[in-house]
Amino acid sequence: MSTLSERILGAAAGEYVDRKVDRAYAHDGTGVLALEAWNAMGGDRLGKDSDYYIQFDHIAPANNSTTATLQHELREFAKRSFMHFSDIGCGICHQLMSEGIVLPGEIVVGADSHSVTPGAFGAFATGVGATDMAAIWLTGETWFRVPESVGVNLTGRFTGAAEAKDLALTYVEKLGMDGATYRALEFVGESARNLSIDERLVLSNLSVEAGAKAGLFYADDVTVRYLKERGHDVAPQVPESCTYRQELDIDLADVVPLVAMPHRVDTVKPVEALAGLPLDQVFVGTCTNGRYSDLARFARLVKGRKVAVRTIVIPASAAILEKAIRTGVLADIAEAGCTLGTPGCGPCLGYHMGVLGEGEVCLSTANRNFKNRMGVGGEIYLGSVATAAASALKGEITSPEAA
Repeated sequence: MSTLSERILGAAAGEYVDRKVDRAYAHDGTGVLALEAWNAMGGDRLGKDSDYYIQFDHIAPANNSTTATLQHELREFAKRSFMHFSDIGCGICHQLMSEGIVLPGEIVVGADSHSVTPGAFGAFATGVGATDMAAIWLTGETWFRVPESVGVNLTGRFTGAAEAKDLALTYVEKLGMDGATYRALEFVGESARNLSIDERLVLSNLSVEAGAKAGLFYADDVTVRYLKERGHDVAPQVPESCTYRQELDIDLADVVPLVAMPHRVDTVKPVEALAGLPLDQVFVGTCTNGRYSDLARFARLVKGRKVAVRTIVIPASAAILEKAIRTGVLADIAEAGCTLGTPGCGPCLGYHMGVLGEGEVCLSTANRNFKNRMGVGGEIYLGSVATAAASALKGEITSPEAA
């Protein structure tokens, strides 16, 4: 019997396989490099039937004339090559692929490390380099070494103010930043089936922070309903009895609000242990926590109050922005004194729209807190949406259970 990764890739763990790629995507950063490699390989136009995507999200809108020129060249290539193209303001590539595009059982690759995110739908989703992406544009295929899998068995229910981000930081801490290197995480157990799609996307998204090649959920009734609302009729994936390289058991009732310390995602402490640490900025958004449920939760916590520190909130996609406007969520966030940004990655990668200065401290809902990532000399603490809201209101790291 096989793990989900073995079933999708059609081979046993450890084997090398060449496989057709069902969907491939790149953004404005990696797409530029992929285009350069594609030209060097002698590439010509792609066919109209390609399931290839270029999505502008990383430096969107452009931060200088050089960026704008490179984006112009990539934009023109995407249009003449019949790629699915999403321009500035449409949203983050991983979120767009999760809004009714990626389907269970597909092989999906993105030219970005957090392309593991759509594994939440029962797809084998993983990241590749720009040169590999160029080769996929040329051939429609790529190679894989089928990964061994780690079974992450989830039981129980969240208590208090704990949420999916805290669970993700919990498993990253337990595995370590390289504890799942070139393995696939498979989230299983009764509590995995109880999680919403948005919560699953958070857990799949952070799998790469433990070194994983992919982070997968089995498609179930929750997946089927989500995709049906977006025009797709799919069947659930029934788990088989299989052998995992390693198993990790987590009771959701034991999860507490956590913060990842600079400069490692696997170095975490309970929020209450850091309470009172002054902040210069709070950032809510990214492919980890920029979805509508995140914005709505943040709005509910800050409604009728004022943030005490500069707070940047950026929806992960245009669809999320539209819903947040329509439901009044965005108005509540703005009235609390927050700054709203163009749907996309924002300051997460340190190029614009909220870069930190030397010595500044940020509490972010993003997925990485590496040294100098959001600005040279800045320090990044990673936490949940609830922790971000509580901390923004006080201007210091604050437990959501004490707010």
